[in-house]
Amino acid sequence: MAIVDAWMQHPTAALVRHPMFESLRRWLGVTEVPDEIPLELTLAALKAANVDRALVNAWYGPEGVLISNDEVASFVRAAPGLLVGVASVDLTRPMEAVRELRRAVKQLGLRALRVLPWLWGLPPNDRRYYPLYAECVELGIPFCLQVGHAGPLRPSEPGRPIPYLDEVALEFPELVIVGGHIGYPWTDEMISLATKYPNVHIDTSAYKAKRYPPALREYMRGHGRRKVLFGSNFPQLRLDKCMQQVKAMQLPEDIERRFLGENAARVFNLGGADVPATEST
Repeated sequence: MAIVDAWMQHPTAALVRHPMFESLRRWLGVTEVPDEIPLELTLAALKAANVDRALVNAWYGPEGVLISNDEVASFVRAAPGLLVGVASVDLTRPMEAVRELRRAVKQLGLRALRVLPWLWGLPPNDRRYYPLYAECVELGIPFCLQVGHAGPLRPSEPGRPIPYLDEVALEFPELVIVGGHIGYPWTDEMISLATKYPNVHIDTSAYKAKRYPPALREYMRGHGRRKVLFGSNFPQLRLDKCMQQVKAMQLPEDIERRFLGENAARVFNLGGADVPATEST
């Protein structure tokens, strides 16, 4: 069974040192950040947890670039069988953002776009996202975002699934959407969108299995068995601990297989999928 982590990042010093991650550093017990964090540490963590593929993210925000698309492409070149690149862009310059996304996909080989509403303070139905949605459809790549409350020291409201993401899914039925971080405390809203729209999915990044809300556990075992993807949000969570807790859930073999790998392989077109990305049951 191939295991795919749908959301992680290599923690560069620029990312970890940012003031908005003070809460994350506190949770992890990090008091000092080295000037350089070797990629080998991240690769070793993935391999120790038996992760076969991992979606590694770029980070662009209003205050500048924390992990560039070119840096992500260099990570993928260093571990092409393990890492899959996910682009990000500057929302404040829509046409430049579209061109950068096109470059990231066509020239750098990145396979998805991720934008964090809490980071920009803009919910996903804001007009500045819309050119990017159209370009994602044209490029045939998923659009990924955070849903739910913001762990970093920023407002959470942009991460509420309804009405913001609901409007996007309605207006862009061809757009493949992956809502990361479950959507808590609005988990039921996120499940309702994944049920309503064939192209909307959920990933479990930032939550260990023991913290999955009961509604999500029930959804995973029932009609959402092809709509939920495993994610860690490494380095926030230790991958080996995440995997241990997933195994402790004792999911039926077919559901565990889909959750840990097949759903992500299908959604991100990684190969080995058994149904089209638009299948909802």
